[in-house]
Amino acid sequence: MSPENGSEKSEINATEGIKRRRPGRPTGSGKSADKRDLLLDTALKLFSNFGVAQTPLSAIATEAGVTPAMLHYYFKTREQLLDVLIDERYMPVRASMGGAFEMHPNDPVSALTALTQRFIDVSLLHPWFAPLWIREVLSETGVLKQRIDARFGSKERQAAVVWIRKWQDEGRLNPDLEPEFLFISLFGLTLLPVARLQHDIRKGDTSLNTERLSRHIAALLKSGVGSGT
Repeated sequence: MSPENGSEKSEINATEGIKRRRPGRPTGSGKSADKRDLLLDTALKLFSNFGVAQTPLSAIATEAGVTPAMLHYYFKTREQLLDVLIDERYMPVRASMGGAFEMHPNDPVSALTALTQRFIDVSLLHPWFAPLWIREVLSETGVLKQRIDARFGSKERQAAVVWIRKWQDEGRLNPDLEPEFLFISLFGLTLLPVARLQHDIRKGDTSLNTERLSRHIAALLKSGVGSGT
């Protein structure tokens, strides 16, 4: 093989490596990776507090203590930044909440109770999750929701609805429940209170806690609001 051919192969391999590299992925040292993670963390914080549409890239750079040029080095556009956030932060967290229905295939109340507990646990582990979901995912006009739907569709939501209808057909779940409304109700039972809990905790008020919230949700799912007598 001639030196020229070897050089051409090296150039091709290098080009392919660049193409395979994930968007926003740094090529340098660990410090570059740390800076990139800082920018992602900062974006999540600002997006959850103010919304995606209301947060310019310049605000993320300022909050992170870097120049706009530095931010642009890692993320050329807001769309690219959103895609990286979705792939590396949001989707793994959402995936960690799966499996509750499969674990309780014949007990929908236990399945739904387990699902709500996962909402609570994940929201405590990732403080950005509950406010971001409320602001950007529950809302039909949320920029993040639109981006996720455009990329992944609604297969997971449709699969969950299938489970609810199956349990209703089997007589295991109240037939008057509307599957789509049920999930909105579950989000309201968990994510809204957790977001409030996080706010109260930051202010030093710990009178409400997640243990009490979990008991409250379990009681509602198992017994409703009646006295039980």
